[in-house]
Amino acid sequence: MKSQIFSACGVALLLVACGTQPKSQYVVTANVGPDFDGKTAYIYDSFKGENIDSAVVANGTALFTNDFENSTYAYIMIDDKSAADFFLTPDSISITEGIAKGGILNQKNDDFWKQRMATIEEFNSLPDSLQKEQYVAFQNRLDSVENALMEENMDNALGIKTYLRQIRPETIAQLDSIINAHPSLNGNNILEKQRSALLAAEETSVGKKFKDFEVTYNDSTFRLSEVVGNGKYVLVDFWASWCGPCIRQTSVIKDILKEYGPKGLEVLGVAVWDEPEKTLQGIKDHDLPWRNIINAQNIPSDVYGFQGIPCIILFGPDGTILSRDQQGEELKADVAKAFESK
Repeated sequence: MKSQIFSACGVALLLVACGTQPKSQYVVTANVGPDFDGKTAYIYDSFKGENIDSAVVANGTALFTNDFENSTYAYIMIDDKSAADFFLTPDSISITEGIAKGGILNQKNDDFWKQRMATIEEFNSLPDSLQKEQYVAFQNRLDSVENALMEENMDNALGIKTYLRQIRPETIAQLDSIINAHPSLNGNNILEKQRSALLAAEETSVGKKFKDFEVTYNDSTFRLSEVVGNGKYVLVDFWASWCGPCIRQTSVIKDILKEYGPKGLEVLGVAVWDEPEKTLQGIKDHDLPWRNIINAQNIPSDVYGFQGIPCIILFGPDGTILSRDQQGEELKADVAKAFESK
């Protein structure tokens, strides 16, 4: 019997070495609706940052079949818009109304979110007095479950996606340390985007000169250099109409403008990650008196490396960055310091 086991192992190793081991395969059936008939749907690998498969939608369905031996976090994309997100594994997976069924990772992910929501509902059902008392305990429960999910799955896309949801490196050194600790993250598209953002933020930190960018909207092109670096102090607010913290800072900026506008300060709003119509409505609703650049989308964040908003930057007369990422009283203090040193 012992010799037969070794013999079987030898055959298996020979098959692997010769490259004749059967490949695994996925079958993804995405029910996207008849409105997309005739259009091409793609499976987009978020970890690699590229499309890895395509299928033409027929009878409201896109059918993908291909060889695949690993796992990744993927999107179904049609017309450059996401129709669903899911974990792609060599399994039979069906997607209906954006919900993926099939594959062990999709099931694990579904179980995790059900458990998480049940814990949150349990907490919300408590009286207010008990919520305050047990908040930390419930948060620890949530963190424990998420950490367990991550640790048990760091060899697959579910663990990696969970890890990426938790971490937010603040420096390139921290990012490199994370990758060194988890080689499975090496080359990950999401982390490479973070690397680019961190590098851009470092290159536009306090003391560095401004970097120019241009935005075109309604056939009109704006360049930051039209305003910054031309002999005036300029406070630039990168914001969006849907961003609560951005809206709260507008009252701070109004106070600053009231005090320092007569002394030569110019304020400029740049709307990012927002729909132009909503930006225009936000300007009206919140009575923003300064000039606003519409529909900048990702252009400024790619140049200045900010990953959240508001991002407020004070530029000196020669375009040097004097303050960045400050809010409230800290922002007021930075502007005051700049004008005191005039």
